[in-house]
Amino acid sequence: MKSIIHQRRIEKKIKISELASQLGIDSSLMSRILANKRKPTKAHLHQLAEILELDFNVLLKEYLADEILDLLKDYPQMAQEVLSVAEERVAYLSGADKFKLIDLSEQTKAQLKKMEALHAKWKKSRPLNATQLTKMEEYFQTSYTFESNRIEGNTLTLQETHLVINEGITIGGKSMHEHLEAINHKEAIALLMDLVSNKTPFTAFRLKQLHQLILKGIDTKNAGVYRRLPVRISGSAHIPPEPYLVDKLMEDYFLFYETQKSIVHPVLLAAEMHERLVSIHPFVDGNGRTARLVMNLILLQNGYTIANLKGNLADRMRYYQALEKVQINHENEDFYQLILEHVEISLTEHLHLVGESEV
Repeated sequence: MKSIIHQRRIEKKIKISELASQLGIDSSLMSRILANKRKPTKAHLHQLAEILELDFNVLLKEYLADEILDLLKDYPQMAQEVLSVAEERVAYLSGADKFKLIDLSEQTKAQLKKMEALHAKWKKSRPLNATQLTKMEEYFQTSYTFESNRIEGNTLTLQETHLVINEGITIGGKSMHEHLEAINHKEAIALLMDLVSNKTPFTAFRLKQLHQLILKGIDTKNAGVYRRLPVRISGSAHIPPEPYLVDKLMEDYFLFYETQKSIVHPVLLAAEMHERLVSIHPFVDGNGRTARLVMNLILLQNGYTIANLKGNLADRMRYYQALEKVQINHENEDFYQLILEHVEISLTEHLHLVGESEV
């Protein structure tokens, strides 16, 4: 990047002091940037591209190449291997087809049609009276907290989860960590419900808010913060992207959401945002719980009910295997069908509780 900027500055006969003035920084800082002793901000890159009439994408590529070189300079023997793994693992998230969805099978189309009929019936059954609504919300939110935490290894039973989050009772023999996971998840659901009620847009800030609640009191340092360390998922063949790729992948994550939210069926959009977040794995911990919250945020925003993935061994394995098919083979079908199935189950349960029969 240094050579590109330096050469262009010379060609345009711009003094260092003049360039610094246009960027709003002092000459000494500009000199350090030109000497590769200080990294420019992305805002500076945009300004330099405009002032020097350079292609911003070219500058950004050089900037990112310097970042990668800096990360790998102490591990030259592993550089090629690391780059190869990173390229393979993020291809479907950052390639030319990153904003495309697969064609739907006839089975998935049939599932969508059945689920849409249930959704229409659910919308007609509302509004519910206040007492009925409160009881239903407590039941489904408690069950959701129990199952989502169970997927991640929490050993609180459904009854124990109820006592912890609704009655404030401490369960003997259970760790404080497990208690906090239950309490935090309930608080995250409360935030989710507020976001839905207030029609608050889903943004990176809101995502980090949800994650911050999930890790509150458990890992304060990493709560609501994108990771800066490589991570591995126990028992999975999927290797999450290296930390230097996370910011860009998350920018694409929200760009996908903004470009597709008015186009893609909301249930499939919820599934995509769930899977993509888990695959990017932007946080050190709590990615699964956060991804399932995001999925349900999108469902609730579109008038659906909470989809509650189960945490027993058989269902957990099916969930992990469906995710891995997307992550390794880029096959979305099983994951779509899994989410559609649980949305259908949820709608059916809600209709039953309000005295409506299934379609």
